[in-house]
Amino acid sequence: MSQIGGQTKQQALDSLSSMTAGLLPVGLAEYQSRIKKAQQLMRQHGIDVLYLNAGTNLSYFTGTVWYVSERLVGALLFAEGPAEGELLYISPVFEIPTLSGFQVVQGEVLGWHEDENPYQLMLNALRQGCNKPKPVLALDDSSAFFIFEGLRQADPEQQILSGKVITQGSRSQKSAAELAIMQRAMDMTLAVHKAVASILYQGISTSEVEAFIDEAHRKVGASGSYFCIVLFGPDSAYPHGVKTPKNLEAGDMVLIDTGCRLLGYVSDITRSYVFGTPSARQREIWEVEKAAQAAAFNAAKPGMACGLVDAAAREVIEAFGLGPDYALPGLPHRTGHGIGMDIHEGPYLVRNEQTLLAPGMCFSNEPMICVPGEFGVRLEDHFYMTAAGPRWFTEPAVSIEQPFPL
Repeated sequence: MSQIGGQTKQQALDSLSSMTAGLLPVGLAEYQSRIKKAQQLMRQHGIDVLYLNAGTNLSYFTGTVWYVSERLVGALLFAEGPAEGELLYISPVFEIPTLSGFQVVQGEVLGWHEDENPYQLMLNALRQGCNKPKPVLALDDSSAFFIFEGLRQADPEQQILSGKVITQGSRSQKSAAELAIMQRAMDMTLAVHKAVASILYQGISTSEVEAFIDEAHRKVGASGSYFCIVLFGPDSAYPHGVKTPKNLEAGDMVLIDTGCRLLGYVSDITRSYVFGTPSARQREIWEVEKAAQAAAFNAAKPGMACGLVDAAAREVIEAFGLGPDYALPGLPHRTGHGIGMDIHEGPYLVRNEQTLLAPGMCFSNEPMICVPGEFGVRLEDHFYMTAAGPRWFTEPAVSIEQPFPL
């Protein structure tokens, strides 16, 4: 039975049901262990205080979900001193009641009024908290430049470092609880992929497909699609789409890249296949893509540099006569990205990335082949590292006619 076309939207939706039963969110004990690990890294790298800005890093370490804006909202974490191990939140005064309600790891909230300088407040607090006149401050690597500039204007002599060594050093290796959430999210999106492949018909628009994918994600228990890319025919040669996408025609390459968010974590899967009968050219490029994805997976070994995974995929593509390097037709971007609470997070599977693969690290594997004017093929599944090597979250496509394992 063909996996592409043949069903109505309602039939496909009726085949789906919620997949979230029994899944547990990250608990308080894990947030506390994350804080302890961050403190160890801070002491190791000579950092006295880490500022966690509103957004992913604040949520990862504290469980406190807050949106990023032009107003300073975040938390200070102290490596040592009178406030060692404590979280000291900073917020506009009028937001304190709301912020307090979102706290998972509890902490005092220092408030600033709209006509006050929050950066001076932060500097005063970090000096008191670690009992040093000039403590070393690190900003989490997602902090906006205006925060750095505000601190520099408040005290030009304050030493400010990047907190990437702490944030990425903590977040890159996922716990069992994180892997379980990510596995479920990936399973949900793969089910959605199977459903959407089954409802394709000649003339369908990309917006109609996107709307179905969003509805299907809701059916399996997500709040909808976190993102969605749908491309047909020559448009599929553009990794992130075109301004005016075409409708589906017989013989078109189909590229669908989508994911959802579940308990703070993201899924991300791409499938490429042909609506109708594949041409010899489509089949040939698709097989090279599959071989490159497999080579990247097989190359991933604990203790090796991330960049070597990218090299393994590129070697397959270049051996076929595509490229070289980033030239088209060929692979114009990195082989993969880290994933977790953010859809793209470090480290990356890209040339010159020297970070060593370690258990718990999670990556996309998507060495896309772009053939301008013809089509593109991206097969994207994710894997996570174990002590014994990589393991797939989702099994790769079987063939151009069978994008999903039976």
